[in-house]
Amino acid sequence: MPFPLPLRTDRLRLRLHRPDDLDWMVAVHSRPDVARFLLDDPWTEARGAEVLDKRLARTDLDGEEGAVALILEHDGAPVGDISLWLTDREHRSAEIGWVLDPAHTGRGFAREAVRTVLTTGFDHGRLHRVAAQMDARNTPSARLAAAVGMRREAHFRQDFWSKGEWTDSFVYAVLASDPRPVTRRGNRAE
Repeated sequence: MPFPLPLRTDRLRLRLHRPDDLDWMVAVHSRPDVARFLLDDPWTEARGAEVLDKRLARTDLDGEEGAVALILEHDGAPVGDISLWLTDREHRSAEIGWVLDPAHTGRGFAREAVRTVLTTGFDHGRLHRVAAQMDARNTPSARLAAAVGMRREAHFRQDFWSKGEWTDSFVYAVLASDPRPVTRRGNRAE
């Protein structure tokens, strides 16, 4: 069953990428504080165009790319991006990744978006398991993964050479059969 796009939360609209997202994507991903824990160095305009071209094709888990790449909008403006991609199409395992514009941190947008994408992945994408791999120094992402009900399954020591140094990695994951996290208001996550 295809993703029912765009996805909506109380405060966010999660939509597919568009060609006019390039300037925003480069502005955020070119920041050293954003790129620090990502695989890429800070983006150039050329790198941004290359990534956007790939993301434009990522429109559905069951599509050719086996992935969905979304822009998070608040009040009509981009505030982050999130991707969900199959790592095992037959057995419905996936990985998720996110970036939030630092100008919009601390407001719960990433938590809201990740919960929504996970729920949609399990309910509409028939996923069995979703994992998130991250640089172990990325404390905000680790807290986010835990807040949306993902469990830390692994801490790999100095397993990845990144930007001139060995780094540790965390792997978090959640299963479709895991209980859904409860929000601060006591309501179950949507």
